[in-house]
Amino acid sequence: MFDRIEKLEKKLLCGLSLKMSFTDNKTYELWSSFMPLRKKVTNAASTDLYSMQIYGEILDYNKLNPTSTFTKWAAVEVKDHSKIPEELFPYELNEGLYAVFIHKGTPQDFPKTFAYIFENWIPNSKYEVDYREHFELIPETYKPDDPNAKEEVWIPILEKT
Repeated sequence: MFDRIEKLEKKLLCGLSLKMSFTDNKTYELWSSFMPLRKKVTNAASTDLYSMQIYGEILDYNKLNPTSTFTKWAAVEVKDHSKIPEELFPYELNEGLYAVFIHKGTPQDFPKTFAYIFENWIPNSKYEVDYREHFELIPETYKPDDPNAKEEVWIPILEKT
């Protein structure tokens, strides 16, 4: 599952966002709204999609409250914010250090990947979770019902002090 450590440079994104929780998951609604609008983006920097989560505090897996709300984005990287469709909103993804993992399987399998990252990898690494955006980088060819589908899971990190 663990793939690499990567220093991410600032990225310009555009997309839609919704507030949700793990128990009130609106991911399907968000992506159903975003995908038709994605075709209107004429200055995309990549065909990859960003499924991004912004938590109100540092994500602490051991204190995770499934009813706590966070903001989730469905987005695409753009070359600049000057030509984004009026129905979409700009976002600047912060630079920083990330641990990148490969999730293989359907969205229903994701809790296993999430548990591995936060129960095994993070506690046994020289890193801790940072307060920045978490995201999944999803290839254009991704099919959510394919058990062999792959996506990258990017977790913001910094070295433990």
